[in-house]
Amino acid sequence: MTVVASGSVAFDYILTYAGRFRDHILADKAHVLNLSFLVESLERRRGGVAVNYAYNLRLLGHPAAVLATAGHDGAEHKAWLESLGVDCRGLRLLEGELTATGFTTTDLDDNQLTGYYGGAMYKAAQLGLQDTVPEPAAVIVGPNAPSAINRLAAECHERGVRLVFDPAFQVKDLEPEDLVRGADGAWIVIGNDYEMELLAQRTGNPVEKLGADIVVTTFGRQGSRIAAGGESHEIPAAPARHEADPTGAGDAFRAGLVVGLLRGLDLPAAGRVAAVAASFAVEHVGTVEHFYTPPEFAARFAEAFGAPLPTAFFAS
Repeated sequence: MTVVASGSVAFDYILTYAGRFRDHILADKAHVLNLSFLVESLERRRGGVAVNYAYNLRLLGHPAAVLATAGHDGAEHKAWLESLGVDCRGLRLLEGELTATGFTTTDLDDNQLTGYYGGAMYKAAQLGLQDTVPEPAAVIVGPNAPSAINRLAAECHERGVRLVFDPAFQVKDLEPEDLVRGADGAWIVIGNDYEMELLAQRTGNPVEKLGADIVVTTFGRQGSRIAAGGESHEIPAAPARHEADPTGAGDAFRAGLVVGLLRGLDLPAAGRVAAVAASFAVEHVGTVEHFYTPPEFAARFAEAFGAPLPTAFFAS
């Protein structure tokens, strides 16, 4: 029942700007943008979507494995993940390479500007499903080197493995035909509303027409929409105690959704589990700094939605 988390392994530099980006953009000068502003805080954290998925899967008590490349400086990621019980046979550390590094600045409206250096991530296509656990329950194919996304999506289709297709900000760098091949037959295609609109534009088709079993669109504070089998479910967001940083909330959402579905919940219930998982993530600066126990998770679920978390969810 292990879920394989693929994508980047990274160091995240998270900057917080106590203003709004839009206040610095002159409409008639948009062709010569030159933005500069002082930030309130700077944090260096472990991150990368593969790490984020795996961490949230383990918080929910689900077996997880990482399939990714990191640099020689990624040993601390591997040791930490293994201490959490994550299977790291598929986490390859490459000598002479640096671990991917992201620089994300968030403003008061939760808008984000991100610069990303791929480093060792650019060589992720050297890994395939044979490099991780046998017979995974699902593989989350997150943003990564385009060649790695294409390889893993194709291998999941060929082997009949449940594929969660989550290209995220890499939609723009994948060829339209690769996006179509990845989505067609996927178990889940997921992205935020911007990414899903871009995916539709790049492929020339509404995402619901691309052949995935389940299509999930997230809207931040406005919740999410889950479409499957001709039906659509609107899922409200779960309120956080306070909002410190939205970075990583989407990855927590994805882990919660996958675990909910694998444990037999219906789409609305699994979507609510995902929303609660995301709510914990936004309360901390950094993508893997949050923590909760099963009773704390169940309590927040009941508080957010006025109904108890299905008793079978943590039974395993």
